[in-house]
Amino acid sequence: MKALLTYATAFFMLAGLSGAVGSTAQAQQNPPEGEGWVSLFDGESLDGWTASENKETFSVNDGQIVVDGERSHLFYTGEVANHNFDDFELLVDVKATPGSNSGIYFHTEYQEEGWPSNGYEAQINNTYEGDPRRTASLYAVKDVKEAPAEDNEWFTMHVRVKGDSISIGVDGETMVEYVEPDDVERPEDMSGRVLSSGTIALQGHDPESVVHFKNIYVKPLE
Repeated sequence: MKALLTYATAFFMLAGLSGAVGSTAQAQQNPPEGEGWVSLFDGESLDGWTASENKETFSVNDGQIVVDGERSHLFYTGEVANHNFDDFELLVDVKATPGSNSGIYFHTEYQEEGWPSNGYEAQINNTYEGDPRRTASLYAVKDVKEAPAEDNEWFTMHVRVKGDSISIGVDGETMVEYVEPDDVERPEDMSGRVLSSGTIALQGHDPESVVHFKNIYVKPLE
């Protein structure tokens, strides 16, 4: 409940400044003063971000990061927290086109190709037919079966990590709450899907998945 109240306060403050869930893009705005939020995207360039394979998948247009192309991942490599987040909150505005698949990785690290081996993924998938895990799923760990968002409409995703707890919310509603066990065990192909620390990455899944991101804010937690 505390996490949800924290999110709700931040969400409405952000919405008042930048029209976070509006239907049109706006230039990046400053985060609320005194709330600890820091912008990771300047609304004009990919400064502070590094794309892996197929770098042309990511571009900036009208204050948005546009994902459109072959598989690639855009890793935050900038100066905020030396791109190494432990406990944090993340707010990102997202718009997915019909049939698109994407995600936001956290506690991950840059790798030149392939799906990120380390960290968790907050899924973005409203209507992609090839995967039943819908938007706000903690991918393959705690999944959401009914998408809480609509295609072609902006929504705000909120990810919060504190200690061994992860929560994922959409537009103020908490969709996933997960506590990682002390003795967590993963299949071999998911061995890196554990809490540690690391950066944030946006996913370019495939050429048919066109997704837009804007207003990317992080708040490191003490």
